[in-house]
Amino acid sequence: MRVGVLTGGGDCPGLNAVIRAVVRRGVAEYGYEFVGFRDGWKGPLEGITVPLDISSVRGILPRGGTILGSSRTNPFKVEGGIEQIEKNLESLGIDALIAIGGEDTLGVATKLTEHGFNVIGVPKTIDNDLSATDFTFGFDTAVTVASEAIDRLHTTAESHHRILICEVMGRHAGWIALHSGMAGGANGILIPEVPFDLDEVIGWVESRFKASYAPILCVAEGALPKDGTLITKDATLDAFGHVKLSGIGEWLAAKIEDVTGHEARTTVLGHIQRGGSPTAFDRVLATRFGLNAVTSVKDQAWGTMVALQGTDIVRVPLEEATGVLKTVPMARYEEASSFFG
Repeated sequence: MRVGVLTGGGDCPGLNAVIRAVVRRGVAEYGYEFVGFRDGWKGPLEGITVPLDISSVRGILPRGGTILGSSRTNPFKVEGGIEQIEKNLESLGIDALIAIGGEDTLGVATKLTEHGFNVIGVPKTIDNDLSATDFTFGFDTAVTVASEAIDRLHTTAESHHRILICEVMGRHAGWIALHSGMAGGANGILIPEVPFDLDEVIGWVESRFKASYAPILCVAEGALPKDGTLITKDATLDAFGHVKLSGIGEWLAAKIEDVTGHEARTTVLGHIQRGGSPTAFDRVLATRFGLNAVTSVKDQAWGTMVALQGTDIVRVPLEEATGVLKTVPMARYEEASSFFG
């Protein structure tokens, strides 16, 4: 069997671990041949491939990013895109495709399955917002990076008696902000799921100063004030219709500084959260996903995604994973709110 592999969407720690596991088991145990598609869905759309064998995956387990490259190419936005993919897969002799990605990448995989393609999905996103899986690889690394940043911000905040805001990723789901804010001891956490009241946030800040400590706020990029709108970088959209978020931290710092008179600064972690070497947890999870993905190919479990439920790797329908985003439940946010102010 000849199997194609692609990585789509934003890069994420652990992608190379998946690729390595897929190839190692697929070649050694099943005798499969693998073809790597470059730059997400652009690869099968334009027929751009790279060799993918055991020698090409040696030493990549601890490496961040993806040796296959990635992009946010959406073949359904390209005229005749699906027909072109079908033509290229046929000409390359591809029998099955393993798509590693998040909501958008696996959304395309779901549609391709409906068109009769043999596709297996692997969940990837630092946001941890894919349904049907307890965790996605990359999330633990992002939270670890953000938590360490908040730890460092505490010391400079105390030294200068200023308000420090840490802006983390999270367009529609605040999992990174929730976990890193709790782990880092932030005095307030703002997430997209719960629109915030600016006066309440200012109250947390003033309460912290009254206790002779400097406030630290952890804010997801998609957080928005009550009766407000998302803070965006500009009006442009990517191929999947997403606006570029940026600026909620700076907006919040200016508002708080105006009211309290205390200096407020913002640190935007941005791509730092999803770059670099994956944590041990993410290496193990990504490896298990890869091993089970290629076994799903062997079992011809087309249209499914491998997922973590409890401590087990299971298979779920692709549409179950991409149909609804997994957002932070109110009960989880209320737990964290015990430490606000």
